[in-house]
Amino acid sequence: MSEPELLPEAETEVEYALDRDLVSSLYDALAAQDAPRVAELLEPLHPADIADLFEQIGPAKRQDVLALWQSEDLGEVLSELDEGLREDVIAALEPEVLAEAVRDLESDDVVDLVEDLDAEQQDAILDALEAPDRVAVEQSLQYPETSAGRLMQRELVMAPEHWTVGQTIDHIRADDDLPDQFYHVILVDPRLRPTGYVTLGRLLGSPRQTALADITEDSFRTIPVMQDEAEVAYAFNQYHLISAPVVDEEDRLVGVITIDDAMVVLDEEYNEDILRLAGVGDESVSDTTWEITKQRFPWLGVNLLTAILASLVISLFDDVIAQVVALAILMPIVASMGGNAGTQSLTVAVRAIATKDLTGSNAWRILRREVLASLLNGFVFAIIMGAISFLWFDTPVLALIIAAAMVINLAVAGLAGLLVPLGLEKLGIDPALASGTFVTTVTDVVGFFAFLGLAAWILL
Repeated sequence: MSEPELLPEAETEVEYALDRDLVSSLYDALAAQDAPRVAELLEPLHPADIADLFEQIGPAKRQDVLALWQSEDLGEVLSELDEGLREDVIAALEPEVLAEAVRDLESDDVVDLVEDLDAEQQDAILDALEAPDRVAVEQSLQYPETSAGRLMQRELVMAPEHWTVGQTIDHIRADDDLPDQFYHVILVDPRLRPTGYVTLGRLLGSPRQTALADITEDSFRTIPVMQDEAEVAYAFNQYHLISAPVVDEEDRLVGVITIDDAMVVLDEEYNEDILRLAGVGDESVSDTTWEITKQRFPWLGVNLLTAILASLVISLFDDVIAQVVALAILMPIVASMGGNAGTQSLTVAVRAIATKDLTGSNAWRILRREVLASLLNGFVFAIIMGAISFLWFDTPVLALIIAAAMVINLAVAGLAGLLVPLGLEKLGIDPALASGTFVTTVTDVVGFFAFLGLAAWILL
C-alpha cells in the first residue's frame, strides 16, 4: 500500500495573524476603488480574520470595504464581530445586503446578531428571514439573555428511539434541510423527550439493523433551557461534551448547543474575569474614548478612596516618620510586597471560583495552603529585606522591624486574597470585579500599620 502523498510545506502552514502587507494592499485597493482587488485580498481569509481586520481599520476604511466587497461570508463575519462594532457595520449595510448576509446563518448565530441591536435593526434582520426561521429566532429572544435558550440553535437531527441505524441513515440522506454541522443524532420518545444520542461515527460504523438504543453515548446529558450560559459552558468543559440537547420545563427537546458556542461563552467568561480584575469592565479595542472613560471611572474613584484610607493610616504615624526618615523610604516596599502577594492569591481564588474548583468543602484546606505559602515567602523575603535594610541604614532594630512587618503583611495578603473573593461571592457580587480593590486596600493598610506601628512602639 503506497504512502499518502504529503502536501508541500507551504500549503500546510496556517497564517493566523494579519500582516502589514495585507492591510497596506487593502488600503491601496480601497484608494483605487478596485473592488476585484479587495475581493481577491479578502476571499482567502477566514470570516474571523476578516472580523479582526474590521476591528483594526478605522470607521472610514470599513465603510469603503463594505461599499466595494460583496461576499456570501458576510453573515459569518458579522457573527464574529465585537458587539459594539457589529452595530456600526449593520447600520452601514443596505437592507437587501443585510438580508442576504443573514439568510443562511444558523438560528443561534442570528440570535447572537440581533439580541443587542435596536428595534429597527432587529426588524431589518428578522424581515430577511423565512417565516419558520423568524419564528425560531423570535422564540429564542424570549429567553433571558444569558440562558441556554439564547445560546441554542433550533437546527438539529433527531430520530425516534426505536429506529435502527439503517432507518436513520436513510432519513438523513432524504432530508434536504440538515444543519450545516451536527455531531449527534438525538433519540426522542413519542413525547419528544430526548433519551440519548448517537455520534455520527458510531452511526456510520454500525450495521444497518443495529438499534440506535444499543449504540448511544454514555456522555448524554440534557441542558435546561433556562440554565445560565456560564453553567452550560462549565458542563461542556467538565464532561467533554461535543453537543447537548436543550429541553424545556416539560423535558421536551427544543434545541441543541454545540461545542463551538459553549467555548465562545467560556472564552468570554475568562476574558471578562481578566478585564474585571483590572477594573476595566467589558472593554474592547473598538470602544470609543468616551465609552472607555465611563467604564474605568467608577473603579478609579473607588481606588482613590481606598488610597486615601491608606494615607490616613500613614498620617497616624507622622511623628515617628519625621524622626526616622528611613521609614518613609522603606514603607512602600512592605505595602508593595503585600499587594503583589495578595494579587497572586486573589487571581488563583477568582479562577478557582469560576471553574468551581473552590467550594465550601475545600475552602479551609486552600486557605491554610495560601496562608502557609505566604508565610514561607514572608520569612524568606523578611531575611532578604532585613539584610538589605541593615546594610543600607546600619540599624539592626530597623531591619528587624521591616522583617516582622513583611511576614505579617504577606500572611494577611494570602488570607485576604482568598477570603475577599469568597465573601463577595456569598454576597452575590462578582469576585473578579471588586476583589482587587479590597485586597489591595487590606494589604496597604495592614502593611503601613504593621511597619509604622512596630516602629512607633520600638523606636520611640
